[in-house]
Order: sequence, then C-alpha cells, then structure tokens
Amino acid sequence: MARNNPTKVSYRALLVLALVAVAGYALDQISKALVVSTMTEGETARVLGDVLQLHFIRNPGAAFSFATGLTWVFSLIAAGVVVFVVWFAPRIRSSPWAIVFGLLLGGVLGNLTDRLFREPSFGLGHVVDFIYTPWMMPAIYNIADSCIVVSMLLFMFLTLRGIGLDGRRTTAPARDAPEPAAGIDVADGPAPLVTPN
Repeated sequence: MARNNPTKVSYRALLVLALVAVAGYALDQISKALVVSTMTEGETARVLGDVLQLHFIRNPGAAFSFATGLTWVFSLIAAGVVVFVVWFAPRIRSSPWAIVFGLLLGGVLGNLTDRLFREPSFGLGHVVDFIYTPWMMPAIYNIADSCIVVSMLLFMFLTLRGIGLDGRRTTAPARDAPEPAAGIDVADGPAPLVTPN
C-alpha cells in the first residue's frame, strides 16, 4: 500500500490559511478605518453597557501599552513572524493548523500595517486599538490582537490533543509492552543460550 508523501504540499491547507489570513486582515483594517473616520481619539462609545465598549486610542507599544518606546522593535519582530509563517506554510497539511497560522498571519499583518503606514512615521506608526471589554481584561485591543490570541489558544489546544501538522494524532508509546523476564537485563543484550550437559 502506497504511503503518503510527507513532503507533499497540501494546497487545500494553503488555501485555508490564505483565506483566513485575508479575512482577518481585511476585518482588522476595515474596522480600524471606520473607527478612525467616525471617532475622535480618546472617545468612548458604549455598545453593550460595560460588556463591550469602543474606546479609540493609538498604541505605540505592545499589549497593555508595554515598551512604548520600542515601536521599531515590534515592527521588526512582526516582519520576522510574517516571513516565518510564509516559509513554514508548505509544511502544514491540515485545516485546523492552517487556521492557526492563518489567524496568526492575518493578525500580525494587521498590526504591522499600522506600524508601517500610520503616524508618526514609517516603522514607528501607532496601532489603532478600540475594543474595550472591562469585565474580561483591563486592556484596549483590536481585531488583529484577537486573531493572534485565538491562534495561540488553538495552537495550545491542538498541541495538547497531540494533533500533528498533518492532522493526525501522534501515537503514545505502548503501555502494554511485555515486561522482560526476571533476571534478564534487556540493556545487556540477549540472554546467553544455555545447553543441557
């Protein structure tokens, strides 16, 4: 019976990855454009009371406004992640893993676009954040951030379930292997043949 070629590229997985990345990226950029065009910086709009609010800020740093003076570093890291995902993509042969890397790629590209093309300058742009859910976390974030977080959660789920990049579960070592006979050390090799006198 012919075995699957492990080096064969799955075009279905690549298509899923690309579609998820494009959808996440488009949703992120469209939502940011709407916020920038309809709200003033610092403005808050209650959508669902304290459950969901829109609060428009520009973030020069990472999550929770960490390391606000190192915007260019985050731009370089994001560019590196994009290159890695594109390079790694042909190894993915299952839809769940394609979704993981598609979400990651779309999210990273969304925030990288802000850092490259928004004020104050190329590579130092401030990321537009606007989603505020005070009941869940004391942070303001965007669709790109959500894509990245969901991709990490899916990554941990698939890893804990033992699902490989080909979509198959990795097999655990057999627990029912027979015990070696008493007095025989398997590490020493086969027991000597004893012949009767």
